[in-house]
Amino acid sequence: MTLTAEPRERAPLQTTYSPDHPLDLMSTVGVLRRGDKDPTIAIDGAVIWLALRTDAGLASLALRAMRGEVHASAWGPGAAEALDAVPRLCGADDDSAGFDASRHPLIEESARRHPGLRLSRTDRVFEALAGSILEQKVTGLQAYGSWRQLVSRFGERAPGPTPRPLFVPPTAAGWRSIPSWAWHRAGVQPPLSRTLVRAAERGDSVERAVLRASDGPERDRVLTSLPGIGPWTSAETRQRALGDPDAVSVGDYHLAHHVGFALTGSRTDDDGMLELLVPWAGQRQRAVRLILASGVVEPRRGPRLAPEDHRRR
Repeated sequence: MTLTAEPRERAPLQTTYSPDHPLDLMSTVGVLRRGDKDPTIAIDGAVIWLALRTDAGLASLALRAMRGEVHASAWGPGAAEALDAVPRLCGADDDSAGFDASRHPLIEESARRHPGLRLSRTDRVFEALAGSILEQKVTGLQAYGSWRQLVSRFGERAPGPTPRPLFVPPTAAGWRSIPSWAWHRAGVQPPLSRTLVRAAERGDSVERAVLRASDGPERDRVLTSLPGIGPWTSAETRQRALGDPDAVSVGDYHLAHHVGFALTGSRTDDDGMLELLVPWAGQRQRAVRLILASGVVEPRRGPRLAPEDHRRR
Protein backbone atom coordinates (compact mmCIF):
# COMPACT_ATOMS: atom_id res chain seq x y z
CA MET A 1 0.00 0.00 0.00
CA THR A 2 1.17 3.55 -0.78
CA LEU A 3 0.58 6.15 1.94
CA THR A 4 -0.34 9.69 0.97
CA ALA A 5 -1.11 12.77 3.01
CA GLU A 6 -3.10 15.81 1.96
CA PRO A 7 -1.00 19.02 2.00
CA ARG A 8 -2.54 20.68 5.03
CA GLU A 9 -1.70 20.83 8.70
CA ARG A 10 -2.61 17.76 10.72
CA ALA A 11 -3.97 16.03 7.65
CA PRO A 12 -4.55 12.28 7.87
CA LEU A 13 -2.48 9.60 6.30
CA GLN A 14 -4.57 7.80 3.70
CA THR A 15 -4.52 4.57 1.78
CA THR A 16 -6.80 2.33 -0.25
CA TYR A 17 -7.14 -1.39 0.35
CA SER A 18 -8.28 -3.43 -2.65
CA PRO A 19 -9.26 -6.94 -1.50
CA ASP A 20 -9.16 -9.81 -3.96
CA HIS A 21 -12.43 -11.15 -2.55
CA PRO A 22 -15.90 -9.76 -1.81
CA LEU A 23 -15.94 -7.74 1.41
CA ASP A 24 -18.86 -6.55 3.52
CA LEU A 25 -17.12 -3.98 5.70
CA MET A 26 -19.93 -3.61 8.22
CA SER A 27 -20.39 -7.34 8.85
CA THR A 28 -16.61 -7.86 9.05
CA VAL A 29 -15.37 -4.88 11.09
CA GLY A 30 -18.61 -3.53 12.53
CA VAL A 31 -19.12 -6.65 14.65
CA LEU A 32 -16.11 -5.63 16.76
CA ARG A 33 -18.27 -2.92 18.35
CA ARG A 34 -19.41 -3.59 21.92
CA GLY A 35 -22.83 -1.99 21.79
CA ASP A 36 -24.06 1.13 20.02
CA LYS A 37 -22.20 3.46 22.42
CA ASP A 38 -18.86 1.67 22.39
CA PRO A 39 -16.28 4.40 23.15
CA THR A 40 -13.69 2.66 20.95
CA ILE A 41 -15.74 2.28 17.74
CA ALA A 42 -18.32 4.54 16.10
CA ILE A 43 -20.37 3.97 12.97
CA ASP A 44 -21.19 7.24 11.23
CA GLY A 45 -23.27 6.49 8.17
CA ALA A 46 -21.10 4.34 5.92
CA VAL A 47 -17.89 5.10 7.85
CA ILE A 48 -16.49 2.94 10.65
CA TRP A 49 -14.26 4.82 13.09
CA LEU A 50 -11.87 2.95 15.39
CA ALA A 51 -9.66 4.15 18.24
CA LEU A 52 -6.43 2.15 18.19
CA ARG A 53 -3.26 1.73 20.21
CA THR A 54 -0.16 0.91 18.16
CA ASP A 55 3.50 0.50 19.05
CA ALA A 56 4.06 4.02 17.67
CA GLY A 57 1.23 5.61 19.68
CA LEU A 58 -2.48 6.28 19.54
CA ALA A 59 -4.45 6.56 16.32
CA SER A 60 -7.95 6.95 15.03
CA LEU A 61 -8.88 5.11 11.85
CA ALA A 62 -11.78 5.79 9.49
CA LEU A 63 -12.87 3.09 7.02
CA ARG A 64 -15.30 3.49 4.14
CA ALA A 65 -16.18 0.88 1.50
CA MET A 66 -16.50 2.26 -2.02
CA ARG A 67 -16.83 0.27 -5.26
CA GLY A 68 -15.12 -2.84 -3.95
CA GLU A 69 -12.32 -0.97 -2.16
CA VAL A 70 -11.79 0.26 1.39
CA HIS A 71 -10.68 3.86 1.71
CA ALA A 72 -8.84 4.41 4.98
CA SER A 73 -7.72 7.59 6.76
CA ALA A 74 -5.76 7.68 10.00
CA TRP A 75 -4.71 10.38 12.45
CA GLY A 76 -2.23 10.50 15.30
CA PRO A 77 1.26 9.17 16.07
CA GLY A 78 0.15 5.63 15.25
CA ALA A 79 -1.47 6.53 11.92
CA ALA A 80 0.98 4.62 9.70
CA GLU A 81 0.69 1.45 11.81
CA ALA A 82 -3.10 1.80 11.87
CA LEU A 83 -3.13 1.83 8.06
CA ASP A 84 -0.86 -1.21 8.00
CA ALA A 85 -3.52 -3.03 10.05
CA VAL A 86 -6.36 -2.30 7.60
CA PRO A 87 -6.06 -5.51 5.53
CA ARG A 88 -6.07 -7.72 8.64
CA LEU A 89 -9.02 -5.81 10.10
CA CYS A 90 -10.83 -6.41 6.82
CA GLY A 91 -10.16 -10.16 6.85
CA ALA A 92 -7.17 -10.40 4.51
CA ASP A 93 -5.71 -13.20 6.66
CA ASP A 94 -9.02 -15.05 6.84
CA ASP A 95 -8.66 -18.46 5.19
CA SER A 96 -11.85 -20.35 4.43
CA ALA A 97 -10.09 -23.29 2.76
CA GLY A 98 -11.87 -26.52 3.58
CA PHE A 99 -15.12 -24.87 4.58
CA ASP A 100 -18.06 -26.61 2.92
CA ALA A 101 -21.21 -24.52 3.25
CA SER A 102 -23.22 -27.15 1.36
CA ARG A 103 -23.23 -29.45 4.40
CA HIS A 104 -26.43 -27.71 5.53
CA PRO A 105 -28.94 -25.77 3.40
CA LEU A 106 -29.29 -22.89 5.86
CA ILE A 107 -25.54 -22.30 5.97
CA GLU A 108 -25.28 -22.71 2.21
CA GLU A 109 -27.99 -20.09 1.67
CA SER A 110 -26.44 -17.73 4.22
CA ALA A 111 -23.03 -18.05 2.54
CA ARG A 112 -24.65 -17.26 -0.80
CA ARG A 113 -26.38 -14.19 0.63
CA HIS A 114 -23.30 -12.96 2.54
CA PRO A 115 -20.27 -13.56 0.31
CA GLY A 116 -18.44 -10.60 1.84
CA LEU A 117 -18.55 -11.83 5.43
CA ARG A 118 -14.95 -12.17 6.60
CA LEU A 119 -13.34 -12.84 9.99
CA SER A 120 -11.53 -9.75 11.21
CA ARG A 121 -8.49 -9.68 13.49
CA THR A 122 -7.21 -6.80 15.61
CA ASP A 123 -4.00 -8.41 16.96
CA ARG A 124 -4.75 -6.66 20.29
CA VAL A 125 -5.04 -9.71 22.52
CA PHE A 126 -5.26 -8.07 25.91
CA GLU A 127 -7.80 -5.49 24.78
CA ALA A 128 -10.02 -8.30 23.51
CA LEU A 129 -9.47 -10.27 26.72
CA ALA A 130 -10.39 -7.31 28.94
CA GLY A 131 -13.66 -6.72 27.12
CA SER A 132 -14.50 -10.42 27.17
CA ILE A 133 -13.89 -10.67 30.92
CA LEU A 134 -16.38 -7.84 31.50
CA GLU A 135 -18.98 -9.87 29.58
CA GLN A 136 -18.65 -12.98 31.75
CA LYS A 137 -21.96 -14.12 33.28
CA VAL A 138 -23.75 -10.78 32.85
CA THR A 139 -26.16 -9.43 30.26
CA GLY A 140 -24.79 -7.69 27.20
CA LEU A 141 -26.42 -4.44 28.40
CA GLN A 142 -24.52 -4.61 31.68
CA ALA A 143 -21.22 -5.50 30.06
CA TYR A 144 -21.43 -2.78 27.41
CA GLY A 145 -22.27 -0.19 30.06
CA SER A 146 -19.29 -1.21 32.18
CA TRP A 147 -16.97 -1.18 29.16
CA ARG A 148 -18.21 2.26 28.15
CA GLN A 149 -17.75 3.79 31.60
CA LEU A 150 -14.32 2.33 32.30
CA VAL A 151 -12.79 2.95 28.88
CA SER A 152 -14.16 6.49 28.68
CA ARG A 153 -12.82 7.34 32.14
CA PHE A 154 -9.50 5.47 32.19
CA GLY A 155 -8.66 5.12 28.50
CA GLU A 156 -6.97 7.76 26.35
CA ARG A 157 -8.73 10.12 23.96
CA ALA A 158 -8.14 9.15 20.34
CA PRO A 159 -6.79 11.83 17.98
CA GLY A 160 -8.50 13.07 14.86
CA PRO A 161 -11.95 14.43 13.87
CA THR A 162 -13.97 11.50 15.19
CA PRO A 163 -17.77 11.94 15.00
CA ARG A 164 -17.93 11.73 18.81
CA PRO A 165 -15.17 11.41 21.39
CA LEU A 166 -13.49 8.02 21.04
CA PHE A 167 -11.11 6.46 23.53
CA VAL A 168 -8.39 3.84 23.33
CA PRO A 169 -8.76 1.20 26.07
CA PRO A 170 -6.29 1.31 28.96
CA THR A 171 -3.05 -0.61 28.80
CA ALA A 172 -2.64 -3.60 31.10
CA ALA A 173 -1.00 -1.25 33.61
CA GLY A 174 -3.94 1.11 33.27
CA TRP A 175 -6.47 -1.63 34.04
CA ARG A 176 -4.42 -2.59 37.12
CA SER A 177 -4.54 0.99 38.43
CA ILE A 178 -8.34 1.37 38.34
CA PRO A 179 -9.51 1.95 41.94
CA SER A 180 -12.07 -0.30 43.58
CA TRP A 181 -14.73 2.39 43.74
CA ALA A 182 -14.55 2.86 39.95
CA TRP A 183 -15.21 -0.83 39.30
CA HIS A 184 -18.16 -0.62 41.69
CA ARG A 185 -19.55 2.53 40.08
CA ALA A 186 -19.29 0.91 36.64
CA GLY A 187 -21.36 -2.03 37.85
CA VAL A 188 -18.56 -4.61 37.60
CA GLN A 189 -18.97 -7.47 40.04
CA PRO A 190 -15.94 -8.02 42.32
CA PRO A 191 -15.09 -11.47 40.88
CA LEU A 192 -14.86 -9.95 37.39
CA SER A 193 -12.73 -7.00 38.46
CA ARG A 194 -10.38 -9.35 40.31
CA THR A 195 -10.12 -11.58 37.24
CA LEU A 196 -9.32 -8.64 34.98
CA VAL A 197 -6.74 -7.18 37.37
CA ARG A 198 -5.02 -10.56 37.78
CA ALA A 199 -4.95 -10.99 34.00
CA ALA A 200 -3.52 -7.48 33.64
CA GLU A 201 -0.66 -8.41 35.95
CA ARG A 202 0.48 -10.80 33.20
CA GLY A 203 -1.01 -8.86 30.31
CA ASP A 204 2.08 -8.20 28.19
CA SER A 205 3.54 -11.68 28.62
CA VAL A 206 0.19 -13.33 27.88
CA GLU A 207 -0.23 -11.26 24.73
CA ARG A 208 3.24 -12.26 23.50
CA ALA A 209 2.61 -15.93 24.30
CA VAL A 210 -0.74 -15.97 22.50
CA LEU A 211 0.68 -14.27 19.40
CA ARG A 212 3.60 -16.74 19.34
CA ALA A 213 1.35 -19.78 19.71
CA SER A 214 1.09 -21.93 16.62
CA ASP A 215 -2.62 -22.76 16.63
CA GLY A 216 -5.97 -22.28 18.34
CA PRO A 217 -5.63 -25.04 20.93
CA GLU A 218 -2.24 -23.71 22.06
CA ARG A 219 -3.63 -20.18 22.31
CA ASP A 220 -6.55 -21.54 24.28
CA ARG A 221 -4.16 -23.24 26.72
CA VAL A 222 -2.29 -19.97 27.27
CA LEU A 223 -5.46 -17.99 27.93
CA THR A 224 -7.18 -20.56 30.13
CA SER A 225 -4.05 -20.83 32.28
CA LEU A 226 -5.09 -17.46 33.74
CA PRO A 227 -7.29 -17.58 36.87
CA GLY A 228 -10.92 -16.96 36.00
CA ILE A 229 -10.49 -17.48 32.26
CA GLY A 230 -12.47 -20.38 30.83
CA PRO A 231 -13.36 -21.64 27.35
CA TRP A 232 -15.96 -18.94 26.66
CA THR A 233 -13.64 -16.01 27.44
CA SER A 234 -10.79 -17.64 25.53
CA ALA A 235 -12.94 -18.17 22.46
CA GLU A 236 -14.34 -14.63 22.51
CA THR A 237 -10.80 -13.25 22.80
CA ARG A 238 -9.44 -15.38 19.96
CA GLN A 239 -12.35 -14.48 17.69
CA ARG A 240 -11.70 -10.75 17.98
CA ALA A 241 -7.95 -10.55 18.34
CA LEU A 242 -6.92 -13.34 15.97
CA GLY A 243 -9.89 -14.04 13.71
CA ASP A 244 -9.78 -17.69 14.85
CA PRO A 245 -12.11 -19.53 12.43
CA ASP A 246 -12.67 -22.45 14.82
CA ALA A 247 -13.22 -20.67 18.15
CA VAL A 248 -16.69 -21.51 19.49
CA SER A 249 -18.10 -19.66 22.51
CA VAL A 250 -19.02 -22.68 24.62
CA GLY A 251 -20.91 -21.57 27.69
CA ASP A 252 -22.73 -18.69 26.02
CA TYR A 253 -26.22 -18.06 27.41
CA HIS A 254 -27.91 -18.05 23.98
CA LEU A 255 -25.56 -19.43 21.34
CA ALA A 256 -26.25 -23.17 21.66
CA HIS A 257 -30.00 -22.50 21.53
CA HIS A 258 -29.63 -20.42 18.35
CA VAL A 259 -27.39 -22.95 16.63
CA GLY A 260 -29.63 -25.86 17.55
CA PHE A 261 -32.78 -24.11 16.40
CA ALA A 262 -31.23 -22.94 13.12
CA LEU A 263 -29.83 -26.34 12.17
CA THR A 264 -32.50 -28.70 13.56
CA GLY A 265 -35.52 -26.62 14.57
CA SER A 266 -34.98 -27.40 18.25
CA ARG A 267 -32.79 -25.85 20.94
CA THR A 268 -29.81 -27.77 22.23
CA ASP A 269 -27.06 -27.45 24.83
CA ASP A 270 -23.33 -26.91 24.41
CA ASP A 271 -22.58 -30.58 23.79
CA GLY A 272 -25.33 -30.75 21.21
CA MET A 273 -24.06 -27.59 19.53
CA LEU A 274 -20.53 -28.97 19.27
CA GLU A 275 -21.89 -32.19 17.77
CA LEU A 276 -23.90 -30.23 15.20
CA LEU A 277 -20.79 -28.22 14.24
CA VAL A 278 -18.59 -31.29 13.66
CA PRO A 279 -19.00 -31.10 9.84
CA TRP A 280 -17.20 -27.76 9.95
CA ALA A 281 -14.35 -28.74 12.27
CA GLY A 282 -11.57 -26.21 11.91
CA GLN A 283 -14.08 -23.63 10.63
CA ARG A 284 -16.78 -23.77 13.30
CA GLN A 285 -16.72 -20.04 14.05
CA ARG A 286 -17.33 -19.32 10.37
CA ALA A 287 -20.35 -21.65 10.47
CA VAL A 288 -21.64 -19.88 13.59
CA ARG A 289 -21.23 -16.44 11.99
CA LEU A 290 -23.19 -17.57 8.94
CA ILE A 291 -25.90 -19.06 11.15
CA LEU A 292 -26.24 -15.76 13.01
CA ALA A 293 -26.14 -13.78 9.75
CA SER A 294 -29.03 -15.89 8.43
CA GLY A 295 -31.39 -14.20 10.87
CA VAL A 296 -32.90 -17.54 11.90
CA VAL A 297 -33.13 -17.47 15.69
CA GLU A 298 -35.17 -19.31 18.26
CA PRO A 299 -38.40 -17.47 19.16
CA ARG A 300 -38.28 -15.77 22.54
CA ARG A 301 -39.82 -17.99 25.26
CA GLY A 302 -40.06 -15.43 28.05
CA PRO A 303 -39.05 -11.98 29.25
CA ARG A 304 -35.51 -10.76 28.84
CA LEU A 305 -33.08 -11.57 31.63
CA ALA A 306 -33.13 -8.57 33.95
CA PRO A 307 -29.74 -7.00 34.66
CA GLU A 308 -28.54 -7.65 38.19
CA ASP A 309 -27.27 -4.56 40.02
CA HIS A 310 -24.96 -5.70 42.80
CA ARG A 311 -24.29 -2.07 43.78
CA ARG A 312 -27.57 -2.00 45.74
CA ARG A 313 -26.41 -4.74 48.07
